[in-house]
Parts: sequence; structure tokens; C-alpha cells
Amino acid sequence: MKRLLALAIIVASLGLAGCGFTPLYAQPGVVSNLASIDVVAPQGRAGFLLREELDDAFAKNRAGPAAYRMNLQIGERRYPRGIRTDNVATRYEYVLTADYVLARMPSGVVAKRGKVRVELTYDSADQPYASITAQQDAQQRAAQEAARRIQLELAAWLATGSPSKG
Repeated sequence: MKRLLALAIIVASLGLAGCGFTPLYAQPGVVSNLASIDVVAPQGRAGFLLREELDDAFAKNRAGPAAYRMNLQIGERRYPRGIRTDNVATRYEYVLTADYVLARMPSGVVAKRGKVRVELTYDSADQPYASITAQQDAQQRAAQEAARRIQLELAAWLATGSPSKG
């Protein structure tokens, strides 16, 4: 039984080796270029959260010079959902939009533009502190998701060799 399992694993690994699959982050330059992006975000809690999440997602290299500068513009909207009979919302929809412009340094030539939109909902409690905490948690989760989407867009763009074309 063990021999059959070992044989199946070997055959499966050989099949994957021949399919031409290469992990996104294994492409030359993807990780190092992501790490050399300097993120500039607007003032405010959402801007701070998104910049911190992007620095973490890119594994920001603070020792070397930045090869790119990313300027962010952030939009936030909050829509009441789940209205009670006394016209008080028990649930909100939070929408975070992040427009980014990635420019080469030091020339400032625009290399890539993009936009991500994150929508999520959260409960609003009757207690003020609980409601504020829920809203802040929604901002944090939205910033995490926006950073993940921007990271994936940029990694795919870097992996295709687009940086040398623009």
C-alpha cells in the first residue's frame, strides 16, 4: 500500500513538473520590485491602514532606494442597511475605493495605474463604543483586502514583463 501511494505521488509530481506551471512570485524581479515600492497615502485612518497593509504585503525594503512610488487616492462611503421600524440602521455597507498611480523613480514616469473597490458589511450596535469598534474593524478588513488586490495586480503586472514596456 505504501509503495502504491509513493508511486502515485511521484507520478503526480512528474505531471506537474511537465505542465509549465511557474508560481507568480518565482518570476525574476517580482519580489524585489514589490519590495522597492514607496507607498504614499492620504491623511486619515483609512490611508494609514492601507499604507501599512501595502508595506507589509510588499515586504517593504527600507534599506534600499525605492524603484517605484505609489500615490494613493482613497474614497470611503458608508450606506445604512437593515433599517429598523424606528428608522435606525442595524447594519452598514462600507465601500473603500483606492486609486493608485505607480511611477518609476527618480524620473516620475507613470508605469501603471489601477483601481480597486472593496465592499463589505458590518453590524451596528446600539452602544456607541461597539458601533465605533465595528466601523473601525470594517475599515481594517477593507484595507487588508484592498492591499491584497493591489499586491496581486502588481505582481501579475511585474511577472508579465510589463515594467520594461512602459
